[in-house]
Amino acid sequence: MNLRLSDDQELLRRSIREFAESEIRPHVREWDDAQHFPVELLPRLGALGLMGIQCPEAYGGAAMSSVDYCICIEELARVDPSVCLSVAAHNGLGAAHIAAFGTEEQKQQYLVPLAKGEKLAAWGLTEASAGSDAAAMRTTAIRDGDQWLINGTKQFITHGRYGDLIVVMVVTNKAKGNRGISAFIVERGTPGFRPGKKEEKLGMRASETSEVIFDHCRVPASQMLGAEGQGFINALQVLDAGRIGIAALAVGLAQGAYEAARGYAFVRTQFGRPIGTFQAIRAKLVENAGRIEAARLLTYRAASMKDHGRRTTLEAAMAKLYSSEIAVRAAEDGVQIHGGYGFIKDYPAEKYFRDVKLTTIGEGTSEIQRLVIARQLLAS
Repeated sequence: MNLRLSDDQELLRRSIREFAESEIRPHVREWDDAQHFPVELLPRLGALGLMGIQCPEAYGGAAMSSVDYCICIEELARVDPSVCLSVAAHNGLGAAHIAAFGTEEQKQQYLVPLAKGEKLAAWGLTEASAGSDAAAMRTTAIRDGDQWLINGTKQFITHGRYGDLIVVMVVTNKAKGNRGISAFIVERGTPGFRPGKKEEKLGMRASETSEVIFDHCRVPASQMLGAEGQGFINALQVLDAGRIGIAALAVGLAQGAYEAARGYAFVRTQFGRPIGTFQAIRAKLVENAGRIEAARLLTYRAASMKDHGRRTTLEAAMAKLYSSEIAVRAAEDGVQIHGGYGFIKDYPAEKYFRDVKLTTIGEGTSEIQRLVIARQLLAS
């Protein structure tokens, strides 16, 4: 197995890193403090192909591989996990669902502007009473002639306010359980569809998160995405791929936290020499470097399997679980190495520490990943 990136992939990494350093890093603290979602950045992300990373060229996308996608996500997260989260949610959830299950008409109408960065996608699965148990959702859609009437509330939705459209999962036949859940594309401005409360978050504060509310929201039957009753099953397929993206985000965040700690360790002096020369600090740096590389390899393996058309339920869950949990450790050690300075906003360590926890929760908690892995390993 060839683990070496191609010359084109190395160039891609350098290009995204240069963009993140020049266009994002100068604003990280400002956006975080203000909880500002940087809509002004979207055209520049679109011009780089980062709003349609894996979308086919026929629909305005960059047609990159899954490994390429991981490289892009990793490099953005290394600088600002908040911006990266928005890029990952747009690409890996909303746009990916339409790309995988949309009709040709839906792809032309919605996927093309999403891939070009002209529009922003949201994706609605979670509810207040249906988080890990997503099949317990209560948002419903009732058929009314050639339309569907949607009622309910979705929670913790990335781009719930700024999204130009949302792919939303709703119950269309309660008697069929998770086989009675369907997906719809709902555009912003549709009567009866509006954002609710904007969440005040611990971390990832520049990535906007809110409720979305459907109150007698009428959509044409043509807005159904995929077959009726297949919405939940399709959502799980989208999540398999999305977890690879979150794993890459966690790897990039861990890399950023590690580099910040390593840099600080050789400018901070105690007892007459840099703290990076002390064995206790070196041990933390060495252990994190090894864990980050292992997480990267797990993530790239899952991505490579996806590129080869193989099922990745097990590998994506493993990558997401391990990468997110070692990222927490890297961020925690980063604060510890910074000492008192790791607890204040003048240094990046505290932001990585706040941001990282979401990686063990979003797109399936660590506990759910362990259940997924167990089902795959222990199935009789």
